[in-house]
Amino acid sequence: MRCSNPKLGLALIAIAALACAEESEESGDPAVARGEKIYRNVCLVCHHADPNKPGSIGPAIADASRELLEARLLRGEYPPGYTPKRSTQQMPRFEFLEPNIDDIAAYLASRRE
Repeated sequence: MRCSNPKLGLALIAIAALACAEESEESGDPAVARGEKIYRNVCLVCHHADPNKPGSIGPAIADASRELLEARLLRGEYPPGYTPKRSTQQMPRFEFLEPNIDDIAAYLASRRE
């Protein structure tokens, strides 16, 4: 069976991965643990396992602000005045992650060097 909407297919795969992933035992903060789970199951495809390092397609994002995450994940844009680390426009929108932006931001903040 072929999915006619690749973004829908990607969203379904990500949701299934989130549902099946185990909780992280590294952090005592539930928001960080949820954010790590999302990062490992959605973001890791393009970004490095260590968010401080650039990935194969996406840049290092450990320093990403909540404002940047919201703009990129939900609207596919950058906040006003932000200079992108890479000029590619390959990142799709992930609107289904809207309720999880605070968790992703918490995880990335916990990984800043």
